[in-house]
Amino acid sequence: MTLGSGGSSVVVPRNFRLLEELERGEKGIGDGTVSYGMDDGDDIYMRSWTGTIIGPHNTVHEGRIYQLKLFCDKDYPEKPPSVRFHSRVNMTCVNHETGVESKKFGLLANWQREYTMEDILTQLKKEMAAPHNRKLVQPPEGTYF
Repeated sequence: MTLGSGGSSVVVPRNFRLLEELERGEKGIGDGTVSYGMDDGDDIYMRSWTGTIIGPHNTVHEGRIYQLKLFCDKDYPEKPPSVRFHSRVNMTCVNHETGVESKKFGLLANWQREYTMEDILTQLKKEMAAPHNRKLVQPPEGTYF
């Protein structure tokens, strides 16, 4: 996140940025079908996060609850967090062995500093509803990577 006007800009430090994201994630996002928060409130580096997506309506994902793990390394937000589904899911951008494959998920492949964990989760939810993912046969609910 960059603040400023007229040609000067200030880069918000990593921890301030993550505190803003934590506050937003805890308040809930939009219709409540996407949320995220820290795994360990004592982690002063704010690295490990859990995201939740409730599958979109009119898809094979409807009503399913998907959990994801996000890891913000020391170079976040300059570089994207690592993202992987904990819940098994069948999507074209998800590696069937490990979780999200960044080269196949445009937001991570084309990461910009302004993007947030919220952006990642909402975009993954949109991917679930995309024509190429909305009807794919899914693994049994309650199975994990």
